[in-house]
Amino acid sequence: MADRLVTVFGGSGFVGRYVVKRLAKQGFRVRVAVRRPQEAGFLRPMGDVGQIAIVQANVRHTPSVKLAVEGAEAVINLVGILSESGSQKFQMIQAEGAKRIAAAAREAGVSRFVQVSAIGADAKSGADYARSKALGEAAVKAAFPEAVILRPSLVFGPEDQFFNRFANMARYVPVLPLIGGGETKFQPVYVGDVADAVVAAANGTVGAAAQPYELGGPTVYSFRQLMEIVLKVTERKALLLPIPFAVAKLQAAAIGWLPGAPITSDQVKLLEVDNVVAPGAPGLAAFGIAPTSVEAIVPTYLHRFRKAGQYEIRDAVEN
Repeated sequence: MADRLVTVFGGSGFVGRYVVKRLAKQGFRVRVAVRRPQEAGFLRPMGDVGQIAIVQANVRHTPSVKLAVEGAEAVINLVGILSESGSQKFQMIQAEGAKRIAAAAREAGVSRFVQVSAIGADAKSGADYARSKALGEAAVKAAFPEAVILRPSLVFGPEDQFFNRFANMARYVPVLPLIGGGETKFQPVYVGDVADAVVAAANGTVGAAAQPYELGGPTVYSFRQLMEIVLKVTERKALLLPIPFAVAKLQAAAIGWLPGAPITSDQVKLLEVDNVVAPGAPGLAAFGIAPTSVEAIVPTYLHRFRKAGQYEIRDAVEN
């Protein structure tokens, strides 16, 4: 298996680091294609010497994409953005970028292609994020019909931008906003389970289904319930304040354009639609994966947001 090469676009991201580690453990050679190779050096120790190569590639630049897929048996596209900034636009990255990678993979004779999209991808969505994800899926399928499309719900794990973000907010502010009243439903899925599904697809364990694989955890929660979990685990107190969608849209319009804004107009639109696995959609079970619960993982990394951090856990055990 040492000669089997897999190219991973976006391998230095949250999900990517787990995918790279699993591929290396299975004996694949891994080529990690990223915009800034100097920031991906932490991936190399995940494999043997020379097993993980980091190359520069930009999904907006066709020649670099073609070089990155050359000689690969499988290609995985994990590239995505949660908000736009500068030249990083949803259409350019998540639609045209996906198309460029899939076309290059087909031209290079790659055997398998895995596209990681998101639950809620919809060409008719009012949210640019969801619409560009759907366009990316369609472009991938047009260029590479056998591609496996994976749509995870909210992905959680030690480096996530959801639970960590709100746990950090609870340290400094007395109020956590519940946009739309906190009724939006999510089906959080553990990053390790998502990575296992990605690697299985890249390894040929499953093929393309009639519809995308939708990856969700074992439980559906409302946004309010997720905030309650954050407060319980971190032992913080904060008022959960319902904010109507109309008000949230006005607030997002006023500040959403700022770098690092806490909420954008596009994200408010996304919250108007539940983010759960569609009835009958193939999911983790198709890969033989039993979903991991939020309760089993989230406390292991949110405890640092308690007033005494990890030492509070130690004291609790001693007493």
